[in-house]
Amino acid sequence: MKEEGIVLSPDYFKRDTVQVAQELLGKVLIHKTDDEIYRGIITETEAYHGEQDLACHCSKGLTKRTAVMYGKPGRIYVYLIYGMYEMLNFVTMEEGFPAAVLIRGLKEVEVSRNMQDFEPIIEPADGPGKLTKRMKITRDYNEKELSEKTGLYVMDYGIHVPNQKVISTPRIGINYAKEWKDKPWRFYIKNRKD
Repeated sequence: MKEEGIVLSPDYFKRDTVQVAQELLGKVLIHKTDDEIYRGIITETEAYHGEQDLACHCSKGLTKRTAVMYGKPGRIYVYLIYGMYEMLNFVTMEEGFPAAVLIRGLKEVEVSRNMQDFEPIIEPADGPGKLTKRMKITRDYNEKELSEKTGLYVMDYGIHVPNQKVISTPRIGINYAKEWKDKPWRFYIKNRKD
């Protein structure tokens, strides 16, 4: 992976959720702790957009849990499902409009324990619960800003994903969402495990 990259600013996320979900493919998720750095290339995302989207947590309006989704773009939304899996999302759109992108998969996940040399993490990160586990991301980051200051951020290293490599399908596990279950708002890189 290149050493030179650009940290995505909050303005990057202050755009249409579906567009952000597509364009995050190929970007690099970084998690820096006091003594380790984790990184992996984003290969799969899902968009959740507004109160009218019946698959979105905000379809029932503003609650304590969903308040972060109404907040500033570039904030982190981490929630627990099935009592065991932590799900990582990035808030999008203008403040006041609830929307976020779920990060569903990573490839080439690595860790540095000396802040210099990286070694691969063999266990797969091809699911939203797996990737937070591999990257040691917890609900402690909920409501924080994606930034180097907080230690969780996204870098653009200039990895270009051609349009023909981006696959769009309906989102997963939302059969309750009526007509919204068919929105093709899940995006992944074809042959993403290569």
